[in-house]
Amino acid sequence: MIAASLTLGSAQVAQAQGSPTCHGHFPNPITDICWDCFFPLSIGGFDLWPSDKPDPSNPSLPVCLCGIRPGLSFGFWEPVRLIDVTTKPFCFPNLGGLTINPGIYVGNGHVSAAAQKGGNTQMSAQYQAHYYVYPLFYLLELLGDFICFESASFDLAYMTEIDPTWNDDTLAALVYPETVVFDFPLAQVACAADCVAATAALPLDQLFWCAGCNGSMYPMTGNIGNNTTMDQSMRLAAERMVFKMHRTALAWGTMGDQGLCGKYIMPIMRKQQYRLQMVNPVAATSGRYACQPPGGSTAVQLTSHTYPVVGEDVGYLLWRKRNCCAF
Repeated sequence: MIAASLTLGSAQVAQAQGSPTCHGHFPNPITDICWDCFFPLSIGGFDLWPSDKPDPSNPSLPVCLCGIRPGLSFGFWEPVRLIDVTTKPFCFPNLGGLTINPGIYVGNGHVSAAAQKGGNTQMSAQYQAHYYVYPLFYLLELLGDFICFESASFDLAYMTEIDPTWNDDTLAALVYPETVVFDFPLAQVACAADCVAATAALPLDQLFWCAGCNGSMYPMTGNIGNNTTMDQSMRLAAERMVFKMHRTALAWGTMGDQGLCGKYIMPIMRKQQYRLQMVNPVAATSGRYACQPPGGSTAVQLTSHTYPVVGEDVGYLLWRKRNCCAF
């Protein structure tokens, strides 16, 4: 993992002369969090605290056993990760709009540009992304003795600027060869069903290559080939980031019967395990669509949209479904 310090003492922490300005703020752990996204809270198949937000199936039995340790089967949502999405390399919106320039040039991205595909013109976008370990409940020392909460320190775990596969579709297809299977029109048409399901309730895990209304998880790069809005394309970049973390075994499963006694390897991400909440430039803190699952339509968001210039550096808080056997 890349430590959160990221050699801040040795790196040049400054805006390069003539480079675009990075914008953002540190998410306020109280006012910028959608606390409704913690719910529903369940024991077994029974909701102790219901919610208007869709929830995947929980283990049906209220009691559980991990080794010789009995417990109750809890189900809840936990804020565990932060994700930056930006066109500006080494710009960190969730670190207060900080730019860390280590002297590596990877070129600037863009939020909208004309591109040719199959003889047709479409609008494209290109983004960098960063993935932070951010176990908020543990950092706030909420219920510190509750074994279900992830115990870890804040850390910058992944940067796409130093990943050559993130900026090159061809190289990504070589590293992840299944990409070519899902590049056909028939596979993409199936994503329409995922779009409807993810917006109405929960995405279809069977269509794992789909990011619903936002596009396709493949290629696993920051190159968005069908950019309709900044909200849509930036959301897709964040969803691809999480998908990539699972594909490289840097993110694991925590939901369902398998998750009761600990994390398990989930090389193909189950989209129903996650919710994404925007925290930069404006936090989404309430409402039915404040924290949508991957693939949900950004058109239904009532608040917290991107906007030109200072609102083009975006941060998301990633909520993860947790089923846990605890006393």
